[in-house]
Amino acid sequence: MGRIFEVRKATMFKRFDRMAKQFTRIGKEIVIAVKASGPNPDDNPALRRCYQNARSVGMPKDRVEAAIKRAMGKDTSNYEEILYEGYAPHGVALLVETATDNHVRTVANVKSHFNKGHGTLGNSGSVSFQFKKMGVFKLKPEGLNMDDLELELIDHGLDELGESLDDNGNAIIVLRCAFTDFGNLQKALEDKDMHPISAELEWIPTTTVPMTDEQAEDVSKLIERLEEDEDVNKVFHNMG
Repeated sequence: MGRIFEVRKATMFKRFDRMAKQFTRIGKEIVIAVKASGPNPDDNPALRRCYQNARSVGMPKDRVEAAIKRAMGKDTSNYEEILYEGYAPHGVALLVETATDNHVRTVANVKSHFNKGHGTLGNSGSVSFQFKKMGVFKLKPEGLNMDDLELELIDHGLDELGESLDDNGNAIIVLRCAFTDFGNLQKALEDKDMHPISAELEWIPTTTVPMTDEQAEDVSKLIERLEEDEDVNKVFHNMG
């Protein structure tokens, strides 16, 4: 395996650098997870993933517990997860994950963002074939041997393992697995008492589009616009 070079994230991207946006995203994910499989994290892998990600961004425990209580209430909004597909300038494919309680509002906003950012909103399936949905776990490298880790986890769904850097330039280890193996790899890490910095489901591009800095700036403006929308959770791209 080796070094994992994640798709270019220019420093101009403000992806998840706003604490309020992070908390809102995780809060929605908690509501969705609890409504789907209940409030007990021992029986709910999706909720355990939410706990991990809440810790990684410093989300207070009381806010996590409040989100769980809201999810169990009768008056809580039912969030629907919708994936939008389209193209940014210069032929860059975008996948936009949303969680919304009003899909009419969300599709109108997403379409407006694409238009104003000189992109094109496409139909379902127009872009997603260029990506693979994968589980992505990030670990601190201290005390871990890459070769040993690979051998220990390969029978639990590990597909890729490599070194990378987080947004602050700190060394991390990135593990990737098929979407269907997410729960298996999550449990294997838990059994080995390994606590990921984060555990996410991400769309990984199968090919990338080379960009100049100027072109990357054009694309980043559209991505920023999308990420600032309250209904948008994540934006994935295939910019190289």
